[in-house]
Amino acid sequence: MDNLAYSDPPITELIEGKTYLMSPRPRASHNFIAANIYRIFADHLRGKTCRAIMDGMDLFLDNENRYVPDVMIVCDRKKIKYDGVHGAPDLVVEVLSPSTAQNDRGTKMRHYAAAGVKEYWIVLPLEKSVEVYLNQSGQFVLDAVYTEHEDWDLARMTDDERDAIRKEIPVSLYNDFRVSVEEIFEDVDV
Repeated sequence: MDNLAYSDPPITELIEGKTYLMSPRPRASHNFIAANIYRIFADHLRGKTCRAIMDGMDLFLDNENRYVPDVMIVCDRKKIKYDGVHGAPDLVVEVLSPSTAQNDRGTKMRHYAAAGVKEYWIVLPLEKSVEVYLNQSGQFVLDAVYTEHEDWDLARMTDDERDAIRKEIPVSLYNDFRVSVEEIFEDVDV
């Protein structure tokens, strides 16, 4: 359709006061991974105080920084307003794309930590891995990396190496909240 009245407005982020157009539409694997994580979070949080929020909602960290995370969890529901989330969520997930990796690992990561985000996940679709960072005094520290291993990779490992693989990610917000790495990448053809 050529009628601009029917086209979606461009999605932007505000990073340190400067407006950036979001990258071109993400790859299918990016969307499937984000959807899987959102579903897992939403299912676990049903009936609890915290709420899972999927891609598309603005996050207003402060007057200079407005982001659109792939997935977030917000436990203080007063932060959720009609136009987005105002203030630090408790957990943020960014699924890396080549065009966003530098900001997701740099500027945005620093701002999330300084604002008080407790846990930050960086998901690498090609590697089928999740880096989990925990906030320590306003800075993120890598807690662990979780990887979904292919059968050929597992076959090369010793029994001890296979036994040492972490298959579930403990979410720091609840003692009983664990996310299966396999489920994050379920039905995702990279």
